[in-house]
Amino acid sequence: NYIQGYYSGSSDRMEKALHPDLAKRIVRTGSDGKSSLDQMDAETLVEITRRMSQRPVPEEEWVDDVIILDIDQNVASVRVDAAQWIDYLHLAKWNGEWKIVNVLWEMHPGG
Repeated sequence: NYIQGYYSGSSDRMEKALHPDLAKRIVRTGSDGKSSLDQMDAETLVEITRRMSQRPVPEEEWVDDVIILDIDQNVASVRVDAAQWIDYLHLAKWNGEWKIVNVLWEMHPGG
């Protein structure tokens, strides 16, 4: 639901994938060389996905390689290689469904 929902512009699929308290963060380096964290919450990510519905990514351009790095009972760590970025996800089983709670991500070099 997460990456394919994004590519297709399906905000319903994206919302289904996310815990309401999601924190998605990227480390940015400013012109002064200092690092900072940019953060998105679930609502922002769902809205970005909703805007993608205006011009969804053609299916032949989807890159959605998913690797489960670790899973134990009600928690999991997953890597998603997308077309332009890499996401490291922490998931939790929430009310019987897997939900993304945290994402740390970065752009592919040159992406």
